[in-house]
Amino acid sequence: MELVRVVQGDITKLEVDAIVNAANEQMLGGSGVDGAIHGAAGPQLREACEQVEQWRPGVRCPTGEARITPGFNLPSKWVIHTVGPIWHGGGYGESNYLANCYRNCLQLAVEHDVRSLAFPAISCGVYGFPANRAAMIAHREIASFTMVEDFFDEILLVAFDEAMCRVLQSATASV
Repeated sequence: MELVRVVQGDITKLEVDAIVNAANEQMLGGSGVDGAIHGAAGPQLREACEQVEQWRPGVRCPTGEARITPGFNLPSKWVIHTVGPIWHGGGYGESNYLANCYRNCLQLAVEHDVRSLAFPAISCGVYGFPANRAAMIAHREIASFTMVEDFFDEILLVAFDEAMCRVLQSATASV
């Protein structure tokens, strides 16, 4: 079995040690995958997020960083929350912030003995990050991390729809 695989489906239904939530800085739920994860995990997830120390007023997880909470009603034990950058044309460090999301999630996973991990397409929804560029960053960061850290059993790149699935498959095939 390959270490990194692309799958199409609902990230909230995957039986992995942890799923990654493309969260907002407040970590209290939102739209897209964030709303789906909060909905599937139940109200305890919001309560756990409210307990995460604020970095500054209204910000529990700054862009590019990651935090971890239990998964509650999800099949996964953990939810790793990360805040991807909002796309502003590429001249504001968006690619670096997105790379940091992947690196910080992977490091947090190692620290919590997460052997199987599922990532959504971070920042590719309402945050507007170009999907092809985001997919290449995701693949590059996961490949770089796992070349140094031989820890994971499985890492999934999860696409909600067929179009994103093709983008992720293309990125993983091109390297």
